Amino acid sequence: MNSAAKGSPLSPVQEAVQAVGPARDWDPGSWRNFPALQQATYPDPLALDAALKTLARLPPLVTSWEILALREQIAEAQEGRRFVLQGGDCAESFDEVCAPLITNRLKVLLQMSLALVHGLQMPVVRIGRFAGQYAKPRSSDMETRNGVTLPTYRGDLVNSIEFTEQARIPNPERLLDAHAYSAMTMNFVRSLADGGFADVHHTEYWNLSWVEHSPLADEFHRLTESLGQSLRFLETITGRDVGSLRRVDFFTSHEALHLPYEQAQTRQVPRQRGWFNLGTHFPWIGMRTAALDGAHVEYFRGIRNPVAIKVGPGISRDWLLGLLDKLNPGREPGRMVLIHRMGEAHIEEKLPPLIRAVQDSGSPVLWISDPMHGNTESTGDGIKTRRFGKILREMELAFEIHRAHNVSRKSRR
Repeated sequence: MNSAAKGSPLSPVQEAVQAVGPARDWDPGSWRNFPALQQATYPDPLALDAALKTLARLPPLVTSWEILALREQIAEAQEGRRFVLQGGDCAESFDEVCAPLITNRLKVLLQMSLALVHGLQMPVVRIGRFAGQYAKPRSSDMETRNGVTLPTYRGDLVNSIEFTEQARIPNPERLLDAHAYSAMTMNFVRSLADGGFADVHHTEYWNLSWVEHSPLADEFHRLTESLGQSLRFLETITGRDVGSLRRVDFFTSHEALHLPYEQAQTRQVPRQRGWFNLGTHFPWIGMRTAALDGAHVEYFRGIRNPVAIKVGPGISRDWLLGLLDKLNPGREPGRMVLIHRMGEAHIEEKLPPLIRAVQDSGSPVLWISDPMHGNTESTGDGIKTRRFGKILREMELAFEIHRAHNVSRKSRR
């Protein structure tokens, strides 16, 4: 997590946030006046209201200065001075909140970012899809198995994955559980980041057993050994310890799907104008909830976090430009990220017109490539999977397309 000083002078991004000010005719609950898709139906509204009131009183999970620090770094990435790496699971579960799994996720991000820093010779922004990715969008409200129909599983934030009547009832107490598990995850991540786990002097801490089976294992080990030698040489020449390389910043992200949960964590902050979602650094809107007149867009237009939109093959030029106008009317730097997930079969046709439209609009954005979700296939027994060849090909095409359109840097998941 970022630990930027609270009392430091205003940066260009902070000045832009202060100059533009809060959104007009908006409050954290104004989304309720718009069509809200993908929301759970709770059988006990009073229990839901009680849980949300408790949630609104709990300490925030992130701080406004961490959020503004991320906006700073995204603004630099928009200018080609940083590279953004976002990674994590499609959805978290409460059962997976344990030290080994969290540690391994960080190891993957650290290993990937190390290779990127070495190859690109520029800073990398690390954003994890963790500490809050507990809600899932669904194609149907109900699920049928062997003639039995029950409410669909909407993620651990809402109900349980077990296919029983009791487990599938939306339970408001899970909102409080999600906050607690997110807090535990972030506390552990902060401890690792500040306690030396991310120390570039000791990349052996990041080793994962599967790396040894990779054909590039030897190359990765040579890279880390070379980096260590370079650091030791620099410290010997200067007589100083490169202490800034003993920790790195991690930021969190999740799809802000469950709007009552997000609203309860939306707060005003002293000496800052407007509202911040203090449940994550970097929320995003999925394609299923990105309607221009929808509740999610209404909610997102009022928060000061950097925000992202998932961009699939079904999005049109006018739709995308309309979203940029609504979510960033002041064209603030570091505000907007577009995560394209076209699929290997569609990216060459669908992505270039959107890039040109955004460039012509003059709206500052950062493009991120998500080569996973557009290449999903289902096996005969219904298990979702992806072919690695398609993932790699979409990533390669993404870089080629952005390079052809003079987008200075790409970021990737």
